[in-house]
Amino acid sequence: MRERIKHMLIKEFIQIFRDPRMKGVIFLMPIIQLFVFGYAVTTDVKNIRTLVHDLDNSVASRELISRFVKSGYFNVVEYTDRDSRVRDLMDRGEVGAVLRINRGFEHDLRAGRAAQLQVIVDGTDSNTAGIVLNYSSKIAGRFSDRVLVERLTRAVGRPGATGRVELETRAWFNENLESRNFYVPGVIAIIVMLITLMLTSMAVVREKEIGTIEQIMVTPITPAEFILGKTVPFALIGFADVVLITLLGVFWFEVPIRGSLLVLFVATALYLLTTLAIGLFISTVSHTQQQAMMSTFFFYFPAVLLSGFMFPIANMPALVQWLTWLNPLRYFLVIIRGVFLKGVGPTVLWPQIIALAVMGRVALWLASRRFRKTLA
Repeated sequence: MRERIKHMLIKEFIQIFRDPRMKGVIFLMPIIQLFVFGYAVTTDVKNIRTLVHDLDNSVASRELISRFVKSGYFNVVEYTDRDSRVRDLMDRGEVGAVLRINRGFEHDLRAGRAAQLQVIVDGTDSNTAGIVLNYSSKIAGRFSDRVLVERLTRAVGRPGATGRVELETRAWFNENLESRNFYVPGVIAIIVMLITLMLTSMAVVREKEIGTIEQIMVTPITPAEFILGKTVPFALIGFADVVLITLLGVFWFEVPIRGSLLVLFVATALYLLTTLAIGLFISTVSHTQQQAMMSTFFFYFPAVLLSGFMFPIANMPALVQWLTWLNPLRYFLVIIRGVFLKGVGPTVLWPQIIALAVMGRVALWLASRRFRKTLA
């Protein structure tokens, strides 16, 4: 048995690495994807292209605009006094926000009346628009507090003693609220899933297309040994990719890793077992490599969308939430983010670890059962 599996492993490694392009797919593509996702997948909103429509042009209006600029979130690209210019730039998508201050802004402030500031945002991207409005509200609120303090000072001759609520905030696990710390561990999970699914989904069907499956069928190798011989090489490659991408995530993107590496590698082994088994199952039910590739992406894209990587699972319809329980990526995302950011261990992550173990065992059993030593 050992000898048969050994020869299967040697055969698979030769098959994988004899093509120089395959080496690029295995090791270079994950690095490129990590850099693309690491820099592109972010919810941080900075340097919003802003148009200033200041009709008051007073000291107070200019000070308020200065506060927006100094915040670092707003990048003023143009000043205008024409409504048509506002509509033109917003229609063409050249600005994401407009600060509109009407005439009499400073006069209303001095008279003790509410002075109006209008912030117009491009609502095409609702997430970005909401963040911009939140930034604007905070900046305008601080400016309003300063005006109130100055008014009290003028009234009593000294700073007024007014009671107020002081909000002290603290973010756990991601102190600076950098979206990169949240997304990079998730990117590791989805890249590993893509690589392992692509490699294993082609494994059996490639043997069928090139005609070597008949040679395997006349040997004494069992279906379990065949599946094991197909799985182990890709598992080792998957581990190599995890180590490589993790090192880049920690040392290049400076994502903290606070938990146990042992927990991470055990969970990764179970995750790889699941994804490799699913890929092998796809390969056993496919008749051509084209079918295998299409089936892989048919599984991969819903798995990513229903994993909680981009959209919170709690916001999904109840039926869809039930479907996510069948998604191995959902469990591994909880584990990898827990290890990286929270530093938690098996006492917290045991439900996800058990779920991956069960799913991996079932998927591997299905792949073994599906493979038959016949040409059917």
